Amino acid sequence: MTLHWKLVIDATDPLAQVDFWAEALGYTAEDNSALIERLLESGAVPEALTTERHGRRVWRDLAAVRHPDDPYEEATGIGLGRRLLFQRVPETKTVKNRLHLDLHSGPGQRDEEVARLVRLGATLLREVKEPGGEWCVMQDPEGNEFCVQ
Repeated sequence: MTLHWKLVIDATDPLAQVDFWAEALGYTAEDNSALIERLLESGAVPEALTTERHGRRVWRDLAAVRHPDDPYEEATGIGLGRRLLFQRVPETKTVKNRLHLDLHSGPGQRDEEVARLVRLGATLLREVKEPGGEWCVMQDPEGNEFCVQ
């Protein structure tokens, strides 16, 4: 049996994280507005759990990006493939990640990709050169580490 999974990342501002990671990865921000409207109309959720962003209704404390080529449920907007889900938590990040993303740029494109990610709001922490390879260690706007090879 194969399991369906998503990577869940704690965030101070899930909506800003979705904007960053959608641009960084070329992913699509999930559109849950149809689901949210149905739940609001039925009284299943209070309006306080939602807000408006980029012209549509979104969850205030939960947002996701998905690979644009992967399937998704049309009725809910929820991705069924490669997906990052950001959930609001009250505490800020305090220690190094135990899990991180490695982004693979094309051959000879790492410096250009790092510069693009910095323009989007990432921070370059250091460049690593080891016998096994070279990569850049970066942080997203909330301080989550990731690498660019």
